[in-house]
Amino acid sequence: MIKAKKSLGQNFLVDRNILEKIVKVTSIKNKNIIEIGPGTGNLTSFILKNNPNKLIVIEKDNTLAKNLESYFKNKIKIINQDILDLDETVLSKDKVIVFGNLPYNISTEILSKWIVNLKENFWFESMVLMFQKEVADRIIAEFNTSNYGRLSIISNWKLNIKKICDIKPGAFSPKPKIDSSLLFFYPKKNFIKIKDPKNLEKITRIFFSQKRKMLKKPFNQIFNGDRKILDKLKIDLNLRPQNLSLDTYYKLTCEYENLIS
Repeated sequence: MIKAKKSLGQNFLVDRNILEKIVKVTSIKNKNIIEIGPGTGNLTSFILKNNPNKLIVIEKDNTLAKNLESYFKNKIKIINQDILDLDETVLSKDKVIVFGNLPYNISTEILSKWIVNLKENFWFESMVLMFQKEVADRIIAEFNTSNYGRLSIISNWKLNIKKICDIKPGAFSPKPKIDSSLLFFYPKKNFIKIKDPKNLEKITRIFFSQKRKMLKKPFNQIFNGDRKILDKLKIDLNLRPQNLSLDTYYKLTCEYENLIS
């Protein structure tokens, strides 16, 4: 019996109804699929039943990777590496659909890396990803809510995000102590162009470093109180970071890029 490793944030999804629901989120027949963290191969089996063109799985754990190779043989391609060390854009020449029960301890790091590295041409068609519910709530949070923050702003920049369902601990082995959520991501056709995504990371980091304080201090720190920007973007410095819309943060980043260019 394979034992989950706490150090790798492993919780294996075993509920057949949930596994079925995941593969039905989007059509995968004849598509190229990447699965992140296949673990014991439960979701892998369901993906294969839906006749993808090609299935690449990325599994960091050496023991699990060997077991997957032994069980699935040449039906899948196994990459035995840490997803954070991989350049995801070179895994397939064609666009892929990504499935992932992401390790809870690095899920936001994985998502942020992918978004920051996104070029004009998306390397994926869509992504079906599982997060702990608290993280998912932050990803899909709307402005003027307590969960809204850096992760919401960065995640929604180039992507449409739809919540599919919440998943109870009993669907996993071992059972995590928290609920999970399944999210569906697909590219936006139109989004505000930012030259360097790292500038969006910087702007949101500065603004949300004291999220309960008013906007005056972070705005002055970056823009030195420039009234033209305030008037142009209709920003009230008496508001707090969570009160500014997604687009306002993207536009603020563009203004910052104009400032430093």
